[in-house]
Amino acid sequence: MRVGGIELGGTKSIAVLADGRDISAKTSIPTGDDPHHTIGALVDWLETEAAGSELGAIGIASFGPVAVNPSAADFGFIRTTTKPGWSGAPVRGPFAERFRCPVAIDTDVNAAALAEQRWGAAQGLGTIAYITIGTGLGVGVVVDGHTLHGHLHPEAGHLLLRRAPGDDFEGACVFHGDCVEGLISGPALAKRFAQLPSEVPAEDARWNSPASDFAQLLATLICAVSPQRILLGGGVGLGRPQLLDRAIDLIPGLIAGYLPDLTIDVLRKMIVPAGLGADAGPLGAIAVALRALDG
Repeated sequence: MRVGGIELGGTKSIAVLADGRDISAKTSIPTGDDPHHTIGALVDWLETEAAGSELGAIGIASFGPVAVNPSAADFGFIRTTTKPGWSGAPVRGPFAERFRCPVAIDTDVNAAALAEQRWGAAQGLGTIAYITIGTGLGVGVVVDGHTLHGHLHPEAGHLLLRRAPGDDFEGACVFHGDCVEGLISGPALAKRFAQLPSEVPAEDARWNSPASDFAQLLATLICAVSPQRILLGGGVGLGRPQLLDRAIDLIPGLIAGYLPDLTIDVLRKMIVPAGLGADAGPLGAIAVALRALDG
C-alpha cells in the first residue's frame, strides 16, 4: 500500500512517498518561520506526487511539543515552542483537509524509535528509547510497538538533572536554562565552548562536563523506563562519538552498584547509534503511516 510521510524538523522538512518502507519519491524544504507556507508546500508536493494513485495513510513525524492525543482540543497543533512563528500552528489539519485517508501524527523522536524497532537496530526488542541530539534534544519511547503518549508525550530533553561538580555553565534553554537540552544540544555546546562543537577535538577536556550531563540523562532513562536498548541519533549525537563514549564510562558510577549487571560491556551494547542513521526521520514518518493502516 502506498503511503505518504512527512518529517517536520526544526530546520528542514522532508516529504516522501513510499510503498511499504521503500521510498519512491522524496523532497526536502527549509522549515521557515511561516508554518502556513511550509506546511502548504509539503501538502502541495504530496498531492502532486501522489496524483493518480490512492494513498492508504499519511504519517507525520513532527518536532514538538505537539498535541498527539486525538481527544485534545488542539490535536495536531504545535504547542509552545522556541521556533519563531510555530507556537499554535496546525500541522495535521491541512493534510486531513486535502487527503481522503487516515492522517496520523507523532513526535519525530517517537516516530524514529518506531522505525528503529520495526526495521533498525531495535528489532525484536519490546522497550526502547531513542535520543536525538541536534538543534534540540528529544527522547522517544516505544513499548511493544506503541509509542509513549499520555498527557502529552515524553519531554525528557527538559529534565533538570544533577550537574557535574564545578560546572557553572548557565545553559541555553530559554525556558529552563540548564535542563539537559540547554546543556548538550548543538546550540548549547556552541555557547558553552564559544565555538562550533565540530571544531572542538575529541580529546579536549571540555567534553567532560557535557559527557557528565549526558550520562545523567542516560542513567535516568535506564532507571525510569528500563529500556532494552537506547539508540542515539541527530547531528551532535551521531557526529560527536566521544560524547557517548565518555558518558557510558560514567554510568556505573551514577548507578552506584544498584544494577550490578550493567557493566561497561553491557552498556556499550545497550546504548548504540541508531541503525537507520539519517533515514530514521523519514522512515519514522512512514512507520507512523503504516501503524495507522495496521490499526
